[in-house]
Amino acid sequence: MEADRWEGSRLSCPRFPAQTARVPADTRFPTRENDVSIPEMLRRWPVLRQVRDGDVLALGLTARSPRSEELRARTEDAERVVPSVCPYCAVGCGQRIFVRGGGITSIEGDPASPISRGRLCPKGSATRSLVEAPGREYTVRYRPPHGQEWEDLPLDRAMDMIADRVIAARSQGWEERDADGNRLRRTLGFGSLGGATLDNEENYLIKKLFTALGAIQIENQARI
Repeated sequence: MEADRWEGSRLSCPRFPAQTARVPADTRFPTRENDVSIPEMLRRWPVLRQVRDGDVLALGLTARSPRSEELRARTEDAERVVPSVCPYCAVGCGQRIFVRGGGITSIEGDPASPISRGRLCPKGSATRSLVEAPGREYTVRYRPPHGQEWEDLPLDRAMDMIADRVIAARSQGWEERDADGNRLRRTLGFGSLGGATLDNEENYLIKKLFTALGAIQIENQARI
């Protein structure tokens, strides 16, 4: 096999005729047929293309190659784009959620957001894993006092249970007047600690609700 591979392939050196070099028989040397013409080489030269097209920084068409021209964005097949806000920290970065077939295909930063201007941190970029996590709960889970097992509750029933407990705590901790007879009209039965992801509108409604209920312990995680 080795003899066949090197069969009939000897190159003589002009300077040293007695010395020869053995070259594989299947080696292809340039010929006039496959030589690239000088005008074609100049046409392909990136520097000349940048000057000709006015793309000095090579950020436009001159940066493209036949391979890159065939690439398509992974969001191209999305049916619709839903604007949203990142659910994590208090910065409130804008997001663009690409949806297809009722499911999320990609989440990117929203360039229209004055806060983040299209940027997302690694955690915000991975928001899809939060939405589609296999361990995510889609029903209300409740464990009664002294219970050892969790049970599912309808959302309406869970909201009624929360409202009943708020009313009961308000009544039990209600203070109409202090020891000197000054009017207080407050409750120490409950308070509010808002999360860092609440926006201005949600914080406004929470403050208005708890103040109307008589609560005075109203705080937010972002300020703490």
